[in-house]
Amino acid sequence: MNFAALKAGPWDLSGLVRNPAGAEFEQFLASIESKVKAFEEKRAALRQDMPASEFEAMLHELEGIYEKLSVASGYAHLRYYADTSSNEASALVTRMDKMSAEAGNRLLFFDLWFKKGLDEQDAARIIDGMPVVYREYLRHKRLVAKHALTEPEERIINTLEVTGTGALVKIYDKMTSGFEFEMSLKRGKKTVVKKFDNKEKLVSLVRSANPAEREAAYRALFAVYKKNSGVLGEIYQNIVVEWRNEGMSMRGYRSPASVRNVANNLDDQTVEALLSACRKNSRVFQEYFREKARLLDMKKLRRFDLYAPISTSRSGKKFAYGKAATTVLDTFGDFSPHVRGLAERVFSERHVDSAMRRGKRGGAFCHTVSPSITPYVLLNFDGRTRDVSTLAHEFGHAIHSMLAAKLPITVSHAPLPLAETASVFSEMLLNERLMAKMSKKERQLLLAEQIDDMYATIMRQAYFTLFEIDAHAAIGEKNATIDQLTEIYSRNLNEQFGDSVAVSSEFSWEWIYIPHFYHTPFYCYAYSFGNLLVLSLYQQYRLQGEPFVPRYLDILAAGGSRKPEELLKESGLDITKEEFWQQGFDLVSEKIQQLKGLAPK
Repeated sequence: MNFAALKAGPWDLSGLVRNPAGAEFEQFLASIESKVKAFEEKRAALRQDMPASEFEAMLHELEGIYEKLSVASGYAHLRYYADTSSNEASALVTRMDKMSAEAGNRLLFFDLWFKKGLDEQDAARIIDGMPVVYREYLRHKRLVAKHALTEPEERIINTLEVTGTGALVKIYDKMTSGFEFEMSLKRGKKTVVKKFDNKEKLVSLVRSANPAEREAAYRALFAVYKKNSGVLGEIYQNIVVEWRNEGMSMRGYRSPASVRNVANNLDDQTVEALLSACRKNSRVFQEYFREKARLLDMKKLRRFDLYAPISTSRSGKKFAYGKAATTVLDTFGDFSPHVRGLAERVFSERHVDSAMRRGKRGGAFCHTVSPSITPYVLLNFDGRTRDVSTLAHEFGHAIHSMLAAKLPITVSHAPLPLAETASVFSEMLLNERLMAKMSKKERQLLLAEQIDDMYATIMRQAYFTLFEIDAHAAIGEKNATIDQLTEIYSRNLNEQFGDSVAVSSEFSWEWIYIPHFYHTPFYCYAYSFGNLLVLSLYQQYRLQGEPFVPRYLDILAAGGSRKPEELLKESGLDITKEEFWQQGFDLVSEKIQQLKGLAPK
């Protein structure tokens, strides 16, 4: 196939469903219903002395049902994302979502029985009798189950969730999505006031090339959040109290953060090592902020300027789609011919929807329907360098899935902390290739963008988590007030930036603006984990070269079948130690030195 001649266009979904209005598709859905009904009838077979072989057979049967559901649901969603204006596509999504939810509820008994219906001895016997690929998955289910309550208690918690924490989060979302903002900007002797009824439009201005506009946008944003801090702060306090009461007092977790760590199948020690390494390396990004101030011709960077572009005169080089495809394929091929071959399959099977068009979903994603089916990639390709990076990123996800294709659907997906490994690694490979062909000025701009992204995805997220740890302790142990939480966040910012950035008082209210604190406590460190892991892996690749490649591919091929610590330790990587994470920061430091070396003398 001549990949250089590729043109941006739609994907081909006929390999999933040929005709959603035809009899063949209805027969396919009917076959799912009959299999669900047949599985329900096996409830009586669940017993304490159940042989591992019988349990395995039922698990395979369940996986077969979920694969069929995934094909039907995957087709519906992919078709809808290609044309969100289609009423037929929307109706099919609704139908498939309803079918999947109903089937999931009817099949739930098997999962609940394994978690709570088996005693420890019989559970261990079944796990030990299962194929190796399932053992960690099943052990993790039992680990989570240790923190489960009785069925009546779980029902009460589920019921109260609707009117408790769930309701509080909805109120937070409803309030903040309805906020209106007024931004005052001086233009000569005049003050121009702009009104925004959309937070995203306002926030986009923090990356403006105009310093006054950046400052005005932040001031307008936090003025509204501060004004509503009484209600938003109390919502947060109640969510934290509920999280602590349920997680520690009722379920017996070691700490509020442990609730998230167990869900991510990570040891507390691993997360503590990660956060400690981030804390000790705050000086690395502080050095960058000093350099960025110099590049912006400022004496000292203000927090308002953190995401300021260092230049507005980007060359604007455009890539034809075929050129972008071959650039990414060549990048993969230099790393591993096998990886290139997998990426070529995604193109040759027409599993990419790359063209921009009206009604199509924005952004980009990779979707794996089933381990046995080549993943689908959605792009909105416009020829920019960033679009080529996005192509590499999403194809990294596809390669990750394809390397794990031999695994059952139950364990094929990588856990959250490892989910971005291949995608970010692929971007790094591409950026090194692109940089080698760039002018000095272009390299400087790309490096600055990379380091900005590294700060946002590593250090910022780690300090969010450090704030959460302090805030949960302060509320749970000392009944901290909203003003005290604001003081804790201010100290957090001061430690993070040191004397490298001037942080104005508005930013002490930033914590009530972060939705993850409300929706999913302690989620943010997963970003730090994933991105810093990739930097550390990439540093190993640079040091070891070709011998690193098979070990890296083995990590990806494990999908979700292994506990992250054990999987990486087999490749000589001990993520429970700060020394491992330090390698990632060493690479960040190197990039900062490269950036400084490109500055005009």
